[in-house]
Amino acid sequence: MNRKRISGPQSLALSFLVIIFIGSLLLSMPWAQEHPTSYIDALFVATSATCVTGLVPVDTATNWTTTGQVIIMLLIQVGGLGVMAFAALFAMILGKKINLRQRLIMQQAINLAEVGGVVRVFRYLLAFTFSIEAIGAAILTLRWGTEMGWGKALWMGLFHSISAFNNAGFDLMGGFKSLTAYTGDVTINLVITSLVILGGLGFIVIYELQNYRKTRTLSLHSKVVLITTGILILSGTLVLLGTEYNHALKNLPLGTKILAAYFQGVIPRTAGFNTIDLNGLNLSSQFFIVLLMFIGASPGSTGGGIKTSTLAILWVAVYSQLRGKKESEVFERHIETTDVLQAMTVVLLFTLTLVVMTFLLSLTRSGDLMPIIFEVASALGTVGLTLGLTPQLTAAAKVCIILTMFLGRVGPLTLGFALAYKERQADLRYPKGKIMIG
Repeated sequence: MNRKRISGPQSLALSFLVIIFIGSLLLSMPWAQEHPTSYIDALFVATSATCVTGLVPVDTATNWTTTGQVIIMLLIQVGGLGVMAFAALFAMILGKKINLRQRLIMQQAINLAEVGGVVRVFRYLLAFTFSIEAIGAAILTLRWGTEMGWGKALWMGLFHSISAFNNAGFDLMGGFKSLTAYTGDVTINLVITSLVILGGLGFIVIYELQNYRKTRTLSLHSKVVLITTGILILSGTLVLLGTEYNHALKNLPLGTKILAAYFQGVIPRTAGFNTIDLNGLNLSSQFFIVLLMFIGASPGSTGGGIKTSTLAILWVAVYSQLRGKKESEVFERHIETTDVLQAMTVVLLFTLTLVVMTFLLSLTRSGDLMPIIFEVASALGTVGLTLGLTPQLTAAAKVCIILTMFLGRVGPLTLGFALAYKERQADLRYPKGKIMIG
């Protein structure tokens, strides 16, 4: 009797569910809690950590013991890099051979174009990740050492470095204040944003940049990701600096204004730290942050969102249409129509999920719509920024956000794999039909 084997995308989705369930059970234990915490809150935090989001209904610094915080940190690390990365790590440590099926799943886990050399890329991925996190932790420890004491500074540095690189946004500052005490601190701002950017570029892009001296070439994907990321960071900084210059940033020195605008322009893609009070921003700034959260990071990274490459493909397609071209072209390369259609599918499904979840969440509370849209966009983009709504959520609303975080982390991933690795369809074409557009 033939048994249907679980596909790669299904394996990845199932692995996330298993890790979330195990994490929720561990966080439900009395030794993980400083204060009695309901299972729904433990499940919420486990989902948020595994899906590297950062939304929390209880204060991470005061509600969990050190053991509980370690569990959260490990969930962030596993969720950010992916379960398959750690499965491959243990297999390599034990000297076990990685078979073809495992290599295919590893290939899908980091959006690698082909299976050849996937183990070599995974080794690099793990080495690079742990090295960058160690460097970030060391710098943060040195910064906080005299302020907190070296023991606590070491723990804080390690936790925040892992949280930042994996674009999680969890912090141990207490009181849901995030990094607002360090608005003008150049070291904290630059280290955290650098970790977020490196984690959000995608491992294939980082791999190509590291090997650029040897190859002297970058793939089309890497070029598009780097340019789009640069444009988004610059536009995010300038827009927030302009809209908040005489508002939320009014009482800050010019240098601190620029630093705060830069930090908040980087973070929505997709780590939930903040150095200024988001509730004090103009409505236009809050809406702009929603757009940044919707876009997110890049494929094969620790971040979420529709991804920078998706945005770039759609822009190239629209620009080509406006110029009257039959094909989409960028850097003297032709973009396949199937890629454009896949990008459209991702955006449409992301938008549909955003609308549906916003509607469901609005049923659980009254008041302004912006905090609800902000919350849902943050969960769907696996960002973690909030306008203070998360601790106020009802049990039903928490379930909605839990599902949204899971869909934001696994849904687009699984959808992308399903589109990229679908079985060959029969060569059957129906007669043309015409539908008016515009």
